[in-house]
Amino acid sequence: MTEAATGTRRTITAFFDEREPAARAVENLVEAGLPRASVRLVPGNEQSSTASRTEPAETESFWETLKEFFLPDEDRSTYAEGLRRGGYLVTASIAGANYEEALQILDAEGTIDIDERAESWRKEGWMGYAPGAGAGAVKREQRIPLVEEQLKVGKREVEQGRVRVRSYVTEAPVTEQVNLRQEQVTIERRPTDRSLTGADDAFRERTIEAEETREEAVVAKEARVKEEVVLRKDVQDTTKTVSDTVRRTDVEVEDERTAGPTQKTPGARRE
Repeated sequence: MTEAATGTRRTITAFFDEREPAARAVENLVEAGLPRASVRLVPGNEQSSTASRTEPAETESFWETLKEFFLPDEDRSTYAEGLRRGGYLVTASIAGANYEEALQILDAEGTIDIDERAESWRKEGWMGYAPGAGAGAVKREQRIPLVEEQLKVGKREVEQGRVRVRSYVTEAPVTEQVNLRQEQVTIERRPTDRSLTGADDAFRERTIEAEETREEAVVAKEARVKEEVVLRKDVQDTTKTVSDTVRRTDVEVEDERTAGPTQKTPGARRE
């Protein structure tokens, strides 16, 4: 925002990119008690918000529009450029008591920092205010950018297919033979007729027994690795030559003021 003082009143000028917040700021200032005649909305070039579609003569007309706001020439030139680019100005003539409230209203609606915006315009090629350059401080010049393309080669991964190894389990019947032993106890009574001897150990109570056993097949399994399947990916680096075309802008200067030959100026080139 820019401030100018005339007598006991102060004039604030605020810049907006869009009409809606600018118009809303005007209404809020009036609701805050400022006379509507002291608040003004100045629309810019609403046909285009770009600098390339407006001629310098239109900037001069915006310069003339702003002359009644008593702005410094440099600020006046900056605001004229903003109007040319499609912006909007809100100006308010304010008594001292309402000054701070008016600033808060304009800030709340998103007023643009005109100094930062002017700096960004200069980076785009806007020349700004030049003392003695005439009304509107506009330099009448036209530019042709000399552009040169540069080839930049990068890399990206491209999928060429997939190899998949899947393991699964199958069952197969197996037959083995094994010899098993089985014991059997039999009781046999043998008729006999002989004389008792000391070895017979007669006339004593005793018990004899025999235990039968048998063998049965016991099945156990042992897993053993018989083979391995290995999936390996080998990486190879290759060098590939990439060819393409790049463009650049050249200019041909025809100076009709002299009888010299036509000059050709190549575009800037980086080696």
